[in-house]
Amino acid sequence: MNVGLTNYGFEMSKEMGELIKDLPVDQAFASTQIRSVETLFCMQEGKCIDVPITRSAALNERDYGIYTGKNKFEVEKLLGEEEFDKLRRGWDYPVPDGETLKMVYERVLPYYLNTILPLLRNGKTILLVAHGNSIRALMKYIEKLSEDDMMHVEMLFGAVVIYELDNEGQMLHKEVREVPPQVPV
Repeated sequence: MNVGLTNYGFEMSKEMGELIKDLPVDQAFASTQIRSVETLFCMQEGKCIDVPITRSAALNERDYGIYTGKNKFEVEKLLGEEEFDKLRRGWDYPVPDGETLKMVYERVLPYYLNTILPLLRNGKTILLVAHGNSIRALMKYIEKLSEDDMMHVEMLFGAVVIYELDNEGQMLHKEVREVPPQVPV
């Protein structure tokens, strides 16, 4: 579902921008979905940066197929907690008319290796704004995680992950900066 940010999402995005105001961003990447683009623009607000922005469907959120647009609590009730956890967190758990996390990985990783990594190798600082599952899939490669590890990987809302990477685009150092969570009004 291609929906925009809520008012709370706009506020969180601005605060996330504050978390990276010390970083000299050279290039930004976002998915083609509106909420990632809105997040990116809100993060840039007040930073007075003008960087090239590339949008790609390779960074889009995972397609949950027949469950897309449904309330996650209703889906959990329908499937039961164990099956719901497999659906949301499992590596290659089938999703009717949708994508597994493995399938997301298979579209995100080539884009990262062929488009983003060459810029990183040239010393560029990249800002990537995407979605929980597309970022989780990318974290598998960057952090050298196993398929079993993926069940426990979470991309927190309002968090910015800053990586120092080797020449293969894998993690040397990781820093997480978070906006303190607030209850949306």
